[in-house]
Amino acid sequence: MDKLRKQRNSNWGQAYGDSPITTTSFEEMVRRLKLSENEYRSSIPLRQWAQKHKDSKYVPQDLLEAWGIVVKF
Repeated sequence: MDKLRKQRNSNWGQAYGDSPITTTSFEEMVRRLKLSENEYRSSIPLRQWAQKHKDSKYVPQDLLEAWGIVVKF
């Protein structure tokens, strides 16, 4: 019984302290296109990217709806 206790992770269930902050593919594309939030809906390249990657990458739901893009689940 003591052997099992020594093998347990004492941090189990606790939040990680220094988790790296990563950007989504959507955010990277917005940065590459140098778009402000006000320009998202009118950006043809962003819409084309979203259409191509809608089923595998994060795209904000409101943009998908505005563009009439349907995601497969």
